[in-house]
Amino acid sequence: MPRAARLDIAGVLQHVIVRGVERRDIFLDDQDRQCFVERLTKLMEQMGMECLAWALMSNHVHLLLRPSQDNLGQFMRRLLTGHAVMFNLRHHRSGHLFQNRYKSIICEEDPYLLELVRYIHLNPLRAGLVGSIGELKRYAWSGHAVLMGSRELQGQTVDEVLLHFSKKQKSARQKYEVFVADGVERGKREELVGGGLRRVLKTAGEGFISAYDDRILGSGDFVEQLRQEKGLSEKLEMCLPLDQLIEKVAEASGIDREIFFERRRGAGLSEAKSIICYVATRRFGYSGEAVAKALGITRSGVCRGALRGGKIAAQGVPLWGQIEKLVNKSTTSP
Repeated sequence: MPRAARLDIAGVLQHVIVRGVERRDIFLDDQDRQCFVERLTKLMEQMGMECLAWALMSNHVHLLLRPSQDNLGQFMRRLLTGHAVMFNLRHHRSGHLFQNRYKSIICEEDPYLLELVRYIHLNPLRAGLVGSIGELKRYAWSGHAVLMGSRELQGQTVDEVLLHFSKKQKSARQKYEVFVADGVERGKREELVGGGLRRVLKTAGEGFISAYDDRILGSGDFVEQLRQEKGLSEKLEMCLPLDQLIEKVAEASGIDREIFFERRRGAGLSEAKSIICYVATRRFGYSGEAVAKALGITRSGVCRGALRGGKIAAQGVPLWGQIEKLVNKSTTSP
């Protein structure tokens, strides 16, 4: 299904997540990993890309990047295409290696930089690739080892991260390691991998609404700054939180909201769910995963629902007429 355009902005942090197709492995051995890291390093130097954190897993990659130009898309295409060609040649295979598009989330630095560095660098421990914080320091395929001085990676921004802890390198590394260890008990933090945040934004003559965009990790003020300073008003349409969208569609269709989460069938219910899938994914830019979780259905169900919802919208049925007014009101730029 169509997705909202990526936000490719120079000088702004981007949390990039790349997954293997059908969640298959994209690294089979250390030579695969080394080739990926060498390509990453070379491209960072060529294209003015800073890396503040990274972790290579078996079937996915996390990168925390800060582009110096609006070139993240080009950077990722060269990185992933090069790795796929090398991987297929080495392992005598053909076809796609990566799952559709990489995911990129622009991030507000002040509240989230260190949280993202910690989250990304704890991935190998959470996945069981290493058994302890001590082992993580020696894990060669993560930026944590670089920050701890166990390995080097040209292009990784080390001093900027460590200076948050101390001006003295030894003390900074000790405090940084404690900070990372403190994050183990927090588990997987969904809000750091895309969406889930609600922000209060001002609308034209309508007071305030709670807005959502799973391409952004940051406050309402951060979103407004992007609108005003980066010229992204058209790409940053405001939208309702999913629970409010479901509530509004339930109200307009005369269906009890709780029924949306039950495995029931019926023409009216199917029509309403399809409209939710269509509006959420095609008009508001929610991911299929987020909508599936909100409605208690599968991602393929969301895809089918969005297709049906698009046809319903094109037919101009009475229910769509009510919802369209809501959509147009919610996406009015300030």
